[in-house]
Amino acid sequence: MSRLGQDYFRRDAVCVARDLLGKPLLRRQDGQLVGGIIVETEAYVGEDDTACHASRGRTARTQIMYGAPGHYYIYLIYGMYHMLNIVTGEEGHPQAVLIRALHPQQGIEQMRALRGGVADQQLCNGPGKLCQALGIDKALNGMSVAGTALWLEDAAPVEDAAVTAGPRVGIGYASPEDQQRPWRFALRSLS
Repeated sequence: MSRLGQDYFRRDAVCVARDLLGKPLLRRQDGQLVGGIIVETEAYVGEDDTACHASRGRTARTQIMYGAPGHYYIYLIYGMYHMLNIVTGEEGHPQAVLIRALHPQQGIEQMRALRGGVADQQLCNGPGKLCQALGIDKALNGMSVAGTALWLEDAAPVEDAAVTAGPRVGIGYASPEDQQRPWRFALRSLS
């Protein structure tokens, strides 16, 4: 398969979030290949989106979102969970797609070890869980999708009938309007 390059992400976060469904996300971790198929994403679109980290403007934390598309924006929440985002759109306009869940396909034994032996359906069914299962942390923050440690591969587009769209989750701090935007996308059959 061919890898998705930086140009793939030079589009609006909502379009990219929807189009990433069904694409493989792979990580070379301790010499082993781990990864799976993206089954859930969320879009965050600029300073006017009160759910987006950039809604408060450019900071040391959000600087990466203002840069070139196709770079990883990884941050820590609750002092313990890493979140994997990919910067999208045009440089200077902060947007990103949060990868919320994967359907594990490769390196499942390694994922089980990294996740402490949880049931397979719990390996990557949340953004913090998938980062733990793939060994993703802030060391990858700012790296390009063109790198060799973590990358995405192209796959056939997913038909609209196989996709659900709904409100993003965990954004109670955002405006009511932004809380209701249908910018969370999931595959019906694998999510």
